[in-house]
Amino acid sequence: MPLDKSLNSLGFAKAPADTRVVVAMSGGVDSSVVAAQLAEEGYDVVGVTLQLYDHGAALAKKGACCAGRDIHDARRVAEDMGFPHYVLDYENTFREAVIDEFADSYLGGATPVPCIRCNERVKFKDLLETAKDLDADCMATGHYIQRKMGAAGAELHSAADAARDQSYFLFSTTAEQLDYLRFPLGHLPSKEATRALAAKYGLSVADKPDSQDICFVPNGDYAAVIEKLRPGAGQPGDIVDTEGRVLASHTGVINYTIGQRRGLGIGGLADPLYVVKLDADTKQVVVGPKSMLATRSVPVREINWLGDTPLTARDEWHVGVKVRSTRPPREAIIRPISATEATVELMTAEEGVSPGQACVFYDLDSSRIFGGGWIWRGN
Repeated sequence: MPLDKSLNSLGFAKAPADTRVVVAMSGGVDSSVVAAQLAEEGYDVVGVTLQLYDHGAALAKKGACCAGRDIHDARRVAEDMGFPHYVLDYENTFREAVIDEFADSYLGGATPVPCIRCNERVKFKDLLETAKDLDADCMATGHYIQRKMGAAGAELHSAADAARDQSYFLFSTTAEQLDYLRFPLGHLPSKEATRALAAKYGLSVADKPDSQDICFVPNGDYAAVIEKLRPGAGQPGDIVDTEGRVLASHTGVINYTIGQRRGLGIGGLADPLYVVKLDADTKQVVVGPKSMLATRSVPVREINWLGDTPLTARDEWHVGVKVRSTRPPREAIIRPISATEATVELMTAEEGVSPGQACVFYDLDSSRIFGGGWIWRGN
């Protein structure tokens, strides 16, 4: 679609100076570049940073976001580029909407993805409403994903750089939210291009490392966080085979994930065993051969559908799906049960499909994303 010369770079038919944009600033290089670029282009930029978890505990932690040092970094970028910056205390909202569910899901034997819930329930919900309260025309973020205009309105597309693409974590973005959101980095060819822009604008965060862990899980130690949130969560139990025979003991279901092979404490076997099921009610970790991890039928609910016609308009949709963020889309068939629930048949069996993970839908012939849903039980 040719670029309409009467529209500014954010898609509005007015001058940048008359276009207010709230930029969600985490304190990292990506959102800082978005804010700096829009400010340089002359937009009426307002930076907003959410304090999501304990300020004091996060001050010394590197590689996180939305607390302590990162708030300071975001504020400094705003000062250097000359636009206002606000910090909003969302600790209670974040705990209720994201952290509590994360802990309870793990206790229930699922493998949750809290970053998706944070985007869905905090950043693209409460923060988006705050942007509207500030009379902003739109809200921009540093996510690596693209928003393109199609025949039926705004569409969600994968980032140009497949290595940075964040579509798996943004599948629950609704059509209404997509109308209001902008993703200025989605077209860039690489992270190096983003850092080059940061250097061009003289940003203090130009060389800041990317965040790696879930922000409230230091060093990736999920079990320690859950034990702190839910004392007694690490209750011991049995490791059993598929026939119920006890093979070993464990120190808590929360220490295991579907597909895990190492650290089971089971030796002397001819063939390796893998975690194939977590039963939180009986406190059992069930192990079996690798073949039991292969799944072709995936039940999905809480579907957010971004197609031009309703999900239930067809009996079948032939798409690509991701059942993990690190895997490329694989061919599949969606068979709708309702507007928000479906069974997804994978053309090639996948290993380690786990309740609590997302199943994201991709167009096989383009970069478009058709939304997705949550995997909610194992086979």
